[in-house]
Amino acid sequence: MKIIYLLAVATLCSAGLCPRVLAQETPLVVADFNKPGSSSNIASAFGTWDKDPNDVTQSCRMKFVKDDAIGSKEGMSVRLEYDVDSPNPAYNGFWLKLDNADTSNYRILNFYIRGDAETGFTSRIKIEIKDKKGGKDTHVVENISEKWQKISIPLKPDRSIKKQLLEFTIVFDDVTSRPKKGAILIDEIEISRARN
Repeated sequence: MKIIYLLAVATLCSAGLCPRVLAQETPLVVADFNKPGSSSNIASAFGTWDKDPNDVTQSCRMKFVKDDAIGSKEGMSVRLEYDVDSPNPAYNGFWLKLDNADTSNYRILNFYIRGDAETGFTSRIKIEIKDKKGGKDTHVVENISEKWQKISIPLKPDRSIKKQLLEFTIVFDDVTSRPKKGAILIDEIEISRARN
């Protein structure tokens, strides 16, 4: 095996693609959700949140489902069932701790998303990326469909987000979420050096 590996390294290096360079192109997997009930990859914790947990007319609930964005038979994703159809101001969502991930050498945050056609789903959500120093970048993701699609959000150094990421958040609210009740699935959250 070692000889095969060395031959492969020699071949790659002669083509100008040494493993060190290839390793730099490998994305940092934040969460693939393939192990239910555990923290995932570099994420220390994740879950759902509600603006007012005592208001039974609004909620966001999470469960693991056998539906992998990249087609792995053993893979899973997270299904978020949201309800912002309330007589009161309503918003809720999903949070994922990023453990102060150092993004100095990374440029893009990627994830997969799709709507659940059986329950209905909003085609528009808000994403928030927060850093250790209190910076927050907000993005609106539109045109969500019932098919898996990859979303890429640039991590630009001139924006409010700096080097160490603290949290990734999905927000459903009573203003932009149409319909106000539904479900979306998310999977394969990663940080990469380039759009792929």
